[in-house]
Parts: sequence; structure tokens; C-alpha cells
Amino acid sequence: MSINKIYFVEKSFVFNSKDFDSHIIAGSEKTLINISSELSKNKDLDIKVFNLTKNKQIINNVEWNNIDQINSYDAPDVLIAMSDANLLSLIKCKKKFLWSHSVQPLEKFLRKKQLFAFIKNKPTMILEGNYHFKTRSFLTSFYGKKILPISVDYEFIETKVDENLLPEKKAIFTTRSDRNIELLLSCWAKIFKKTKNSSLYINPPYNLKKIDIENNVKLRTKGNKLDLINDLLNSRVLLNPGHKGEVFCLAAEEARELCVPIVTMGYGSLKERVDHKITGFIAKNFSEFIDYSIQLLNDKELYFKIKKNLIKKRNSRNYKNVAEDLLKILNIKV
Repeated sequence: MSINKIYFVEKSFVFNSKDFDSHIIAGSEKTLINISSELSKNKDLDIKVFNLTKNKQIINNVEWNNIDQINSYDAPDVLIAMSDANLLSLIKCKKKFLWSHSVQPLEKFLRKKQLFAFIKNKPTMILEGNYHFKTRSFLTSFYGKKILPISVDYEFIETKVDENLLPEKKAIFTTRSDRNIELLLSCWAKIFKKTKNSSLYINPPYNLKKIDIENNVKLRTKGNKLDLINDLLNSRVLLNPGHKGEVFCLAAEEARELCVPIVTMGYGSLKERVDHKITGFIAKNFSEFIDYSIQLLNDKELYFKIKKNLIKKRNSRNYKNVAEDLLKILNIKV
């Protein structure tokens, strides 16, 4: 069987898979590191990543190289650009894909000057969920679009969860503060009044107001991945209203994998991360969001009922599954 060459190209900032556990690595970078590393386990695949990394390095059988060096290599069988259609023009290739990590309306697509490259390269879109699929316009997915749900890192899957542990009344929000934090804090003020000795931890940076401090809102120490895992394991509920910009919400999936019940309004893709009344609650309005949150913080039996359901669903998807599904999309048999 011949070797299939798959090149990934992206242009965000300087990193490679050695930075995997760093706090600078967000969802899209995690996805690239995870999928390239998983694919490289197959001896019939040649995996290369071209980005802003300064020096060529081979890490876990993946060759990381500077994007300016891409033309010194033979054409790949498949080229996958992360987020930016312009990167598809860097090298000739018959099969091109554009992997999107965000909601990108036509206006933004035009503002980022991607339309010409999109038409020239005719890529198939890779999207991360049903919400993402539905919000991708026909004009910016004219050559086809496929759904590829991602996964959490293996550290979350392999972490042991104590099914008998009842955490303190700690709620947590591990998404960026521009994703409806003000809405959450408004709801929390009412939740806090009816949940004795409760607290809400949110990600920095954020300037806490006097009222937030009075409502026992605190900033997490944003360290490495193990710190995040520990914070989630010791939280009773993840509160996340959701946001129209969330196309997958890895933060919610990380909480689900560690068996932390979730309360959400279901905005964006959050409705896809929660099974209502099974792994958490999807509120129809602010009043329900507040009420469900109060219930999970105060009712031990309800907490353990949801947690038991979450434990049953652990490891329902990992990057081995993601890689297998991607190869089907790429029409590569190995």
C-alpha cells in the first residue's frame, strides 16, 4: 500500500506539539496537535504540519516545519488548511480541505479576503457539529461540507473520577470571558442567594466588580492542563449559557468527560454537549437556568443521579474515532 501524504497548514502563532500542555494552546491548536499525532500512528500515512514554528522538528512521527518551507516538499495527496482559505494556495494539491473552527458569516469571509482563494482551490469544508454545519452559508461551503466532531485530550479520558465524591458547592466557567460572562454573572447573583456557601470560579483575565466579589465570584489560577482537570474534578457544576460563536465548546466536553454536570441555555453548540436531564440541563430561559443551577448545587441526590449518567457515557469519543472519521471524509483507506 502506498504512503498517503497529508499536510496541515495553519498560521496563528509559534507553537508545535511540545507546547501541548501550555496555557497558550486553545481549542483549534489542541485539535491540530491531537489529530496530527493520532494520524501519525498509522505507518501508511506521512503527516506534516506547516505553521509558524521556527525550526523543523519531528515529534511523535509528525514533522513540524515553518510554513515558508512548504514549497521545498513534494505535493501532498491531501492538503488541510486550518481556518484560512488563503493557505490552500501555498502548494499544489488535488484534494484540498478547509477546516473551520468558528462561525464565519459571508461578511467576515470577505473581510478576511478569503473568497478568491476559496473559489480558486475549491475546498470541502470540515465543520465540527450540527450547529456549525447549519450556520455555514451555502456561498462559503459551495464545494461541500462535512461534519467532524472533535474530542477532548486523552488526559481527560484517562483521569480517574471518584463516583462517590461530592464536591463543595463550587460552580465553574472555563470558557473565555467574552462568551456571555456578563449574562452568567447576572444569573449567578440570584443563584448565590439561594445556595449557601457556594462560589463561582471563572477564567482570568477579568476585572471582578465589587458585587461579584460579594457574590463569591473568584478568578481561577489559569495554569496547565492538570490544574484545569483538578479544578473540574472539584466542581459540582459547570455553568455555561453558551454563545453563538461556540461551534463545539471544548470546555463543556472536558467537563462532561470528567463527569461534571452542565447547566446551559444551549446557545451556539452547547445544546449538542448536553443531554437534557441526563448529563445536565438545557434551560429555556434565564429563570430555568437559575433554577436548574440552584438544584444541582443544593440537591445531593440530583447531583449524584446526573453524575452516574455521566460516568456511563465516559470515553464515548476519542481522537482515534476522530482520525477514523477524518480519513473517511478524505476518502483515504489505510
